[in-house]
Amino acid sequence: MSPALLFIVFIICLFASIPVASSVTIASVLPSFFQSQFTVTSFIRNCIEGVNSFSLLAIPMFILSGIVMARGGVSKKLFEFFEFFLGKVPGGMPCAVVVTCLFYGAISGSAPATVAAVGSMTIPVLLNLGYKREFTVSTVAVAGSLGVIIPPSIPMVLYCMANSSASVGQMFTAGIIPGFLVAGCLCVYAVFYCIRNGEDKEKINQSVGELHKKGFIKVFFTSFWALLSPVIILGSIYGGIASPTEAATISVFYALIVALFIYRTLKPKDIIPILVEAVQTYAPLLFVLGSASAFAKVLALLQIPAMISSFMLATFHSKFAILLVVNILLFFVGMVMDGGPAILLLTPILWPIVQEVGMSPVHFGINMIVSLAIGFVTPPIGINLFVAARVGDLPVMTIARNVMPYICMFIVALALIVIFPQISLALL
Repeated sequence: MSPALLFIVFIICLFASIPVASSVTIASVLPSFFQSQFTVTSFIRNCIEGVNSFSLLAIPMFILSGIVMARGGVSKKLFEFFEFFLGKVPGGMPCAVVVTCLFYGAISGSAPATVAAVGSMTIPVLLNLGYKREFTVSTVAVAGSLGVIIPPSIPMVLYCMANSSASVGQMFTAGIIPGFLVAGCLCVYAVFYCIRNGEDKEKINQSVGELHKKGFIKVFFTSFWALLSPVIILGSIYGGIASPTEAATISVFYALIVALFIYRTLKPKDIIPILVEAVQTYAPLLFVLGSASAFAKVLALLQIPAMISSFMLATFHSKFAILLVVNILLFFVGMVMDGGPAILLLTPILWPIVQEVGMSPVHFGINMIVSLAIGFVTPPIGINLFVAARVGDLPVMTIARNVMPYICMFIVALALIVIFPQISLALL
């Protein structure tokens, strides 16, 4: 079967608004009508093999942990802690939102979950302090993308599923410095915007002053259990105490203990609805995982990755040109496809190409995840935009226009990550 026909059918399905998982399934089953080596039975077997992984169990656990923390009001505790230190600095309140998203991402591992949890709490606060709605909502929408860069990250687990050359532990370690780098770049623009457009210092000082009246000790101990969550998750992994999957399970129990018994923001009757929401969130993703795994096998049997690799290496002769083309491709794919399916589909195709120019699997994984993270805030599919639109009560395209300066800063951080591999590999 012609590889071109396979991709044409897949693209037509996407533009026909057929769900990604169904589009991938159609493209995966299509070769069985032309070649005997492809059968529906082999497709089903490959789907099952694709999701039969201990590492993948980390994903539903991190999803469940993030939902528990969101319902337990953890984002509010984190924001108050960072507001205490940053509130009176020029641009400090928006920067506190960015840093809160950074730390909340270390709990949820999901960009949309970070936008929903942090945005629902911080957007009303910043509006009351006089910040424009467009700026406030766009800040939350873009900062939410830190949820997939800072570990633990669900896309990092998916990348390791698609590329066995990298381990989940390595990816989690490598994501720390890039996560802080992206957050720093976003804060630079937030400060610039606030200096240029001004802030209502009277309201800000009053809000921060109320926290200062409580004193650092009280604010710290109120936020302590929320701040400890990423320490427990990542510390158990880096300390060799638990695997990423085991750490994800620990995070669920920790989240329940904190929300039920320490903050007392949840009641036992809330657990069943939370479990239902977690299943509803993970079940569609599980379908995507299985179908994408089968599709990757079809691509390999048709030798499509090798063909694309040969074409790229024959057409572009410098490492810089190849990496530029790869990142442009990732950027445009991120605009029309969710990050998880894009990682599963593109990794088998792009990894042989960048491997030839000497890129390490961990560096490429971070590069890919940061590139696709930009897609969370670019139309038409940018899921963060839709979540932020619902939370912030603004049209999607209004938010899309206002995130452009932040996206430019995101691209600056991406360029540094691509050019200087040490940013990703320094902690390994």
